[in-house]
Amino acid sequence: MESLEAILEALLFASGCPLSLDKIQEVLEGVSRHEVRKIIQGLQCRYTGGGIQILEVAGGYMMATRAELHPWVQKLQRSRPAKLSRAALETLALVAFRQPITRAEIEEVRGVSVDGVLRTLFERNLIRIVGRKAVVGRPILYGTTKEFLRYFGFRDLSELPTLKEIEALTAGPGQEGEGRP
Repeated sequence: MESLEAILEALLFASGCPLSLDKIQEVLEGVSRHEVRKIIQGLQCRYTGGGIQILEVAGGYMMATRAELHPWVQKLQRSRPAKLSRAALETLALVAFRQPITRAEIEEVRGVSVDGVLRTLFERNLIRIVGRKAVVGRPILYGTTKEFLRYFGFRDLSELPTLKEIEALTAGPGQEGEGRP
């Protein structure tokens, strides 16, 4: 019989998406959540400093290459990652920070039509329909997906940067948000 660590390592390697504790427990019948977490922590320690790491993202765990090694992995794959346009990033940021949000609310902030951008974000499974707003016309409300969390490497939405952090990043040297309302 294989060790639970070896089995869990194989599951994380073979899975193309983050595995939740529930899914891991389902596969490893009879193993407690505490024991699964302990095994994952052991794997995380084992992979420290190597080319691979065990990440907690989008409500689950997955095996991934370290971000700083991406240029070499990209050379191997000889393909450029699908990048998001500035319009897509701006729209996605609005959805992420203001969700649930309607198309009209996004367009009001951006000042342009976002139909095509929303379609692209849907196709990439970065946003989803979360309901309808209780106003005249019942417009569709949009929110982010688990794929959004995985794409950006967040465990959950609480890891999104705050407005102050964003302002600090975008302020020039010595400006640190000076003169901003």
